[in-house]
Amino acid sequence: MKTLLPKLFRYFFQGLLVVGPLGITVYVLYVSFTWLDSLLRLEDYPGLGLLIIIASITFLGYLASTILSKPIFGFLEKLLERIPLVGLIYTSVKDLIEAFVGNKKKFNRPVAVMTNPSTGFKRLGFLTQESLSQFGQQDLVAVYFPHSYNISGNLVLVPKALVEPLDASSADVMKFVVSGGVSGVE
Repeated sequence: MKTLLPKLFRYFFQGLLVVGPLGITVYVLYVSFTWLDSLLRLEDYPGLGLLIIIASITFLGYLASTILSKPIFGFLEKLLERIPLVGLIYTSVKDLIEAFVGNKKKFNRPVAVMTNPSTGFKRLGFLTQESLSQFGQQDLVAVYFPHSYNISGNLVLVPKALVEPLDASSADVMKFVVSGGVSGVE
């Protein structure tokens, strides 16, 4: 009986490691589908809301990239940018999305930055600007450090000499940092 109880606990926790992430993933997807379906009042057709939203976004992307509609979207964009609070929110969100998926991808240069030369500690981040001359900072570069288990991070200006490019894909480095160092390394 003394050896059976520890084995049962070990099996339980091993099962929790299998069921926990899978269950949470399924639950998050279910809640997302349900929420999207309820937005479009399509509760009777699970998943149709997501398909409609994906198709709509794709169609708008097509329209925005055609010659005829570029002036219209350009005009709307300039109009949004001129409205005081709306312009700040719009341009910030647009720049953030473009940093990940647009033509101006910014998180594509992973780096290691020496944060404490005496101990050799380094932080992983992404070089976002190589020149800060517009701010009068010729010897500094901009490095974004994402937070683990969060969608936030810090932008830090560091001396170029402390920045070391990494021979790794941006996706692997982002996954590694955001997961707190537990994902992305075999």
